[in-house]
Amino acid sequence: MYAQNGAQFMADEDLLTMILDDLKRTVREYTTAATESNCQTVRRVFNDLTMDTLRIQGDLYNQMSQMGFYQAPDKALRQAVDKQIQSAQQTQHKCQQFVQQKTGGAGSYTQAANVPVHQPNVHSQNPYYM
Repeated sequence: MYAQNGAQFMADEDLLTMILDDLKRTVREYTTAATESNCQTVRRVFNDLTMDTLRIQGDLYNQMSQMGFYQAPDKALRQAVDKQIQSAQQTQHKCQQFVQQKTGGAGSYTQAANVPVHQPNVHSQNPYYM
């Protein structure tokens, strides 16, 4: 990138690294937004934004790598990767069992609501707001 006087404003590597860092941060923000959203439409939008941003980040990383700007870490041993996958699957299974255990017997722990469900009193005609 060049300033008006023709001098380079910032080295290409530094500029691309800044953009790559911003894309990584944006993915984290979109993921948090999707996780915290209770509206399925909003959640889907943030999931789509996350995937699009991950694709752009991957494309930029590949381009930077080809230009020699980004050094890839050493390759992981397949055994180490398999161990991490197995650990994650075990954690996921334990979480699913816990949720099933807690929700399966929910009848004995829940109480019927004594207040009727609140209906919204404002109906937006604007499709951009939920």
